[in-house]
Amino acid sequence: MGDQGCSELLAQDTAAKFFQTAALLVSNEADAVTLVEEAIAAAEVDPCADGEAANALVQNKIVRAAIRLLSQREPEAFAASESAGQGSAGCIESDDLSTSGLSHEQLTWLLEGEGRGRLRNWLEHLPAIQRTIFVERAMLGQNNAATAEDLRSSGGSGAAGWTADKVSDVFRQALCSLATSLVQAGTAQPA
Repeated sequence: MGDQGCSELLAQDTAAKFFQTAALLVSNEADAVTLVEEAIAAAEVDPCADGEAANALVQNKIVRAAIRLLSQREPEAFAASESAGQGSAGCIESDDLSTSGLSHEQLTWLLEGEGRGRLRNWLEHLPAIQRTIFVERAMLGQNNAATAEDLRSSGGSGAAGWTADKVSDVFRQALCSLATSLVQAGTAQPA
């Protein structure tokens, strides 16, 4: 079993990553635990047979369940805005993470290093839709089209209009907000 990557330590690390994703999405640890438990219980895949497929399946279930939960709390927050996707993002011209002035190393520092608390605090102050899109794009590496599909399928009736362009616009807004926040806090570089 250890040869296939199914050790208890690996399982704990994977569960911790799932929890982190859920907590960043919903900003509530109790809800995050519930989302992870339900996603793992509902996953019909053997993690020892295909660990990558199992992780992707569970992560997708967590993301979609988080979107459903958040959209039930704030249905209007997940409605696709008519103005989104029309280049109104502001300070960032592209949705490439590097255009925000944030390097992969800085993002890693924010996710896993001393900047974790700052990132979590910043995320908690974002509107739910920006937080969701930022987590999917910057942290989970989803593209705009996959993120739009998650929003359309799990965001309720008002979310039917999400497109890749609209996701890109909202992601750029979040990147602009993060860049501004880091500059104001004087933490644009990893410690």
